[in-house]
Amino acid sequence: MLKVPDHQVAGHQACDGMVGPLVDDSGHFYKPLQNDERGSAEVAFYTSFSSNNKIPNHIRRFFPLFHGTQLIEASDGSGLHPHLVLQDVVSSYHNPSIMDIKIGSRTWYPEASDEYIQKCFKKDRESTSLALGFRISGLQVHGSKESGFWKPDKKLIKNFTAKDVRLVLRKFVSSNTSADSGVDPDCFFASTVYGGSAGILAQLLELKAWFEDQTIFHLYSCSVLMIYDKDSVSKGRSSGAEVKLVDFAHVVEGKGIIDHNFLGGLCSLIKFISEI
Repeated sequence: MLKVPDHQVAGHQACDGMVGPLVDDSGHFYKPLQNDERGSAEVAFYTSFSSNNKIPNHIRRFFPLFHGTQLIEASDGSGLHPHLVLQDVVSSYHNPSIMDIKIGSRTWYPEASDEYIQKCFKKDRESTSLALGFRISGLQVHGSKESGFWKPDKKLIKNFTAKDVRLVLRKFVSSNTSADSGVDPDCFFASTVYGGSAGILAQLLELKAWFEDQTIFHLYSCSVLMIYDKDSVSKGRSSGAEVKLVDFAHVVEGKGIIDHNFLGGLCSLIKFISEI
């Protein structure tokens, strides 16, 4: 049975009559294809990536598994619509803490129209993208069974400054996460979630090493998802910390050139996290 995702923190959502993604009970995420060139571009990326033998296996784990496309009933009930069928990257988590971070100081692709470039440039300039090389697009942090999730409003996130980003990256791994700006985050889970050989920082460094060499793709307006399970780490078990890359509607061929826009944003994010 298809349903609206419980743990989506950014992107188009299936609400208020809008078409959005759906999930099933088998670990699949159904992303509606956009009707313009973005839909076909994302299908082309996943098809190419899945069959490209130049992609190392240790890098493939950072990308959702691709299960093709499928015609299913749109979330708004408007009829059959083509969807990407992907791995639901949070299906194995009970109460996942998630952060969606859009990478790159510029989020438009080279062939974009002037109108689209201006639209993206405005967002990049008014957010932290231009200054930091990345911006937070959405997040949720699980507090407890009683308090539920801390999930800041999109309008608040849109106005994050560099100082806010540092604070939120600390709140993400704290046991006292709260909407109260007066509470100093304790970063109690930082060493377990960000640190260690399997932590988020190690995974980002592994991605960075690949992007320092790879010239196959340039990823514009792509996001890094950081995911972990606070319940598990609170009980002394593995945090299940994972990094995933998502949103590939604006990928272009690398043509033998390193993707400095993505790499620069990734390096900046790594620096921010390593300072926590």
